[in-house]
Formats: sequence, C-alpha cells, structure tokens
Amino acid sequence: MFDVEYFAASVDTVENNRKFAEKLGVDFPILADPSREAALAYGVVRDAQSFAARITFYIGVNGKILYIDKAVSPANAGEEVVRRLTEFGVARRVARK
Repeated sequence: MFDVEYFAASVDTVENNRKFAEKLGVDFPILADPSREAALAYGVVRDAQSFAARITFYIGVNGKILYIDKAVSPANAGEEVVRRLTEFGVARRVARK
C-alpha cells in the first residue's frame, strides 16, 4: 500500500456511479462530473457530449502533475500504478495495528 490518495472521476451521474461501485465492490470514491466541466478542463473529453477517456493523472503533493498515462488498460492498470508510484519514490503506508 502506498501513502497516496486516489479516486476515480466519471461523467456519469452520482446514482450511476453508486450502482457501478456497488456492483464491482470498489473501495475508493468515484467523483461524478455529469456536466463534464472537470473532464473538459482536464482534456479527457472532446466536447460536452463525449465519453471520458480512461486516463490516469499522477499528481504530486505539491499539486503538480508528475505524469499523465493516456494508455490505461483495465487489465493491467493496478500493476502499472504500482510501477509508477515505485518509480516516483512514493512512500509506502505504514501498516496500522
């Protein structure tokens, strides 16, 4: 486990995200952006009707973007995140007892 905060963002509604999270049993927050305002600002959609691209943003503690992965594959996304966080020297979270 790394000492990071993480979440997903989706252009779906809060209700659709809740159903998706329940179905998959996700353990992280999913932010809803049905207006696509944030998605447009981050450049992950082309226009207000587009679906969002699957992209991972790695943002440092100083708020600067360290890396943008535009080739995210659901099949190996977890392993890729671990590789990148290790590469960036992100500290591991101390296990709590």
